[in-house]
Amino acid sequence: MDRHFWNGKKVLITGGYGFLGSRVVNILRNINCNVQLILFRRKDFDLRKESDVERLFKNNKEIDIVIHLAGDVGGIGYNRAYPGEICFNNLMMNTLVMEYSRRYKVKKFVGIGSVCSYPKFSPIPLKEENLWNGYPEETNAPYGLAKKMMLVQGQAYHQQFGFNGIHLLMINLYGPGDNFDPENSHVIAGLVRKFCEAKINEKNSVMLWGTGKASREFLYVEDAAQAIVLAAEKYNSPEPVNIGSGKEITIENLAHMIAKLTDFRGEIIWDTSKPDGQPRRCLDVSRAEREFGFRAKTSLEEGLKRTIDWYFQQIKER
Repeated sequence: MDRHFWNGKKVLITGGYGFLGSRVVNILRNINCNVQLILFRRKDFDLRKESDVERLFKNNKEIDIVIHLAGDVGGIGYNRAYPGEICFNNLMMNTLVMEYSRRYKVKKFVGIGSVCSYPKFSPIPLKEENLWNGYPEETNAPYGLAKKMMLVQGQAYHQQFGFNGIHLLMINLYGPGDNFDPENSHVIAGLVRKFCEAKINEKNSVMLWGTGKASREFLYVEDAAQAIVLAAEKYNSPEPVNIGSGKEITIENLAHMIAKLTDFRGEIIWDTSKPDGQPRRCLDVSRAEREFGFRAKTSLEEGLKRTIDWYFQQIKER
């Protein structure tokens, strides 16, 4: 990290108390320089309401950088249950935060997009130039397209106003402190919860959604936070950038890896009446390494061990 870049900067972080945002905050606090962080909770400012967003920026003038991490996001079940709310909430937050960043002359806007914006069927690994070559996977589309519009807004603002907005296409994240709610968790958190609790409760089987044949790529949350800080320092193009590990694994193999790490020795049953979601996900991450030197450091096995240890500890403390 470049402490000279951050020295004296005033940085607004939306979602700064969240799973990813708290890691970004920790990095910036530990750089040991005079950086001023602006954090808030939703009860104080609802980013879906223009009056609240306007008040947020009025109360915090002369912001240098906005890192926009706030979002309404969940797994396949959550996406299927609340597509309208997900679409509306993300569109409003993204649009308003960027618009008021422009009005208040913020020097740089860091928008966090999603791999869900990619077409359902696209060559693997997913390259940034293929982002527009098809429609997203149906269960992810309301979320993915809302994120995609943030990219379009940033590029339009760059063209008309010279607005410095960057867009990071983030792969699926995981790690300690993730959302483990069975109703809206992502895949790793959902699997870790099921296998940990099956182990503790001495169950003979675990039932999982889909066929297990779909593939995904995962990025440890601490690595994702490092990528955001590096991009904020060094990247200034309106073209999107993939952020991931560049390593693909099937859900079936992932499940067996988590079963082994949790010492679950029962049967894994696949409920094939449930959807797999997008068939494959794996990013070409060469642009991020080339443009601002980001490469994921944490292996999937090591990240899973940390996540599983953390979750077992939470169970013991209940």
